[in-house]
Amino acid sequence: MKRHELRSMSVDELWSLHQLVASVLARKISAEKARIERRMRELGRSIGDRSRRPYPQVFPKYRNPLQPSETWAGRGKQPRWLTAQLSSGKKLDDFRIQMPSTSAQPR
Repeated sequence: MKRHELRSMSVDELWSLHQLVASVLARKISAEKARIERRMRELGRSIGDRSRRPYPQVFPKYRNPLQPSETWAGRGKQPRWLTAQLSSGKKLDDFRIQMPSTSAQPR
């Protein structure tokens, strides 16, 4: 359909064309969505499933000597207690949790 044909159409004809286009578009969108959902199911996922893959547990690497229950794994933003200690001149390694050596354990 050419642009000049649209200009010569009445309001009623244009409205009918609009309704036709909207209904065809809605059918095509729902068919495409069904096709995508079917494909996602084949891949083992659903469209509404936004769950993340399981990550291994991250153990803490740093401990607050003043509050031993406060720890940090070294990921994300530094906790306030660590930022305050570092700004007072201490080094990050001063707070590192010493891992027990595996050779010291009895077999």
